[in-house]
Amino acid sequence: MRRDLVDLRSDTVTLPSPGMRAAMAAAEVGDDVLGEDPTVNRLQAEAATLLGQEAALFVPSGTMANQIALRVHCEPGDEVIVADGAHMSWHEMNAASAIAGVHLFAVGQGGLFDGADVEAAYKAPSTLASPTRLVSVENTHNRGGGVVWPRERLDSVVTTARRLGLRLHLDGARLLNAATATGCPPAELSRPFDTVALAFSKGLGAPVGSVIAGARALIDRAHRFRKMLGGGMRQAGVLAAAALYALEHNVARLGDDHANARFLADELARVPGLSVDQTTVMSNIVMVDVDTRLPPARDLVERLGAREILCFAFGARRIRLVTHLDVDREGCARAVAAFAAVV
Repeated sequence: MRRDLVDLRSDTVTLPSPGMRAAMAAAEVGDDVLGEDPTVNRLQAEAATLLGQEAALFVPSGTMANQIALRVHCEPGDEVIVADGAHMSWHEMNAASAIAGVHLFAVGQGGLFDGADVEAAYKAPSTLASPTRLVSVENTHNRGGGVVWPRERLDSVVTTARRLGLRLHLDGARLLNAATATGCPPAELSRPFDTVALAFSKGLGAPVGSVIAGARALIDRAHRFRKMLGGGMRQAGVLAAAALYALEHNVARLGDDHANARFLADELARVPGLSVDQTTVMSNIVMVDVDTRLPPARDLVERLGAREILCFAFGARRIRLVTHLDVDREGCARAVAAFAAVV
């Protein structure tokens, strides 16, 4: 990454560190499709323990992990309850309907919902409507501004879903950010769910890869769908080594990203014409709203890019900033100064 560039578009833009590259080069490998890659097997075992689940499966992406979960839990025509703005709805190319054949039913607001929302959306098996089969929770929630689920709301969703006989999936792409923000062990946050997805390329600095974890019988079933989706990666230990390095070296520093996000939120809220909902700044994502007297978000993003500050427009009047290990406090200060100059 260029030293003069401050890239706040996503925490997926990080580059592998020299230590991570060395770990990848030295990785012991085998054919993972045959279950013979020792580095992949070690990553899967460590991820399952971290998430409080029986087993885990290494896959190329978080999108694939989510889509496998839909295939594991649902039949075509089933309905899945998700949060408003869920990654499954916005950023997975409508794979839920195209691949799994399910309908996503959005509830709540700002990435959160509660047990009452699940109860109201629930459809029992009948000849009149598609049955509700699964509830999916995204923690942290991307389009909600990196919001972390309050424990009481999560408990109400889990309790209601279980009472109604529904299955539960956790889209935990940034679950370790949630664990850092709350001080709760990842296993405590993920244990109530039947399946859990965790990404290594968001925030943790690995170049690629996610896991889906759950009961061993579910993960055995997930193997089949990974193969169907083209996710068998053969000598994947070189990638699993990067994920293992990330778990060992890059989790403890996630609090630095959260502190930098808070710095951005506090400073940008002082810039006339910009506003930030401080209540949603809980992890490494900041949503900046642009006053109608200013040019649209897309125009501001273009002008910021000319000043070597990269970010994404997340709507006509909203800009998203994401902190990560390749942006330090000095870079965040440069971003604030660029915003003030452009505005």
